[in-house]
Amino acid sequence: MTPILQTRLPYAETDRRPLPGIQPLDPGEWLIADDAFAGQMAERARLLGGMRDKVVALTPEGAEAASELMESVLAFLQTRAGYSCAEGTVTRPDGVTVTLDPADPLGTLGLLVQEDLCILEKPAGAAEHVLTGAVLCFPSAWTLAQKIGRPLMRIHAPVEEYDEGIGRRVQRLFDGVQVGRPLWRFNWLPTNDTALFRPKLEYADKIRATGMPYLRSERQTILRLPRTRAVIFGIHTYMVEWPPA
Repeated sequence: MTPILQTRLPYAETDRRPLPGIQPLDPGEWLIADDAFAGQMAERARLLGGMRDKVVALTPEGAEAASELMESVLAFLQTRAGYSCAEGTVTRPDGVTVTLDPADPLGTLGLLVQEDLCILEKPAGAAEHVLTGAVLCFPSAWTLAQKIGRPLMRIHAPVEEYDEGIGRRVQRLFDGVQVGRPLWRFNWLPTNDTALFRPKLEYADKIRATGMPYLRSERQTILRLPRTRAVIFGIHTYMVEWPPA
């Protein structure tokens, strides 16, 4: 399969910060379409059409937030060059028209934007946010079925760097993020595998690699919805040749 690659990253390795590496995000840059848009969207359509149960999950508790998320994304896309919004449809920058299905908000969103979108909510009296829904077409070494319905600390249990100190800091970020004031960070993952759909079961053997001719990087965003107060964790996946020519 021909790799789906971007020509460049929108940030440099020198911009990296210590974990959790969070910084403010311009609300107008929440969702972006880059030069790999058509290729990534075609891959998303293939995954949603052929293995939907592996890339979409929604708990009953997350249904209201999923609907609000779809409303928020559609309102955002109305302001974006390249998108054309009509009654019941949206035409994307690559010319593909998507029929909106309010009964399937996450499946619809998976066909509209490059970002994977995860819904995290904090039940009354709970100490942590819980993953209540997601469209996750491009996982990087994790599996949605093992994370849905789990709290943040449990979700990150296999990640050695994600200790209790980092967990408390991330939870404070999720508690504190304000409506209209989103946050973002990015990671840096050299790889020899250009597959965008790359799940891995918890505690399975680490993915071994020799030679790292590519770089995978996720631009991760954190945004609070105003009505349900759910936190949306967005993941925009970049794959580029590395080092660049």
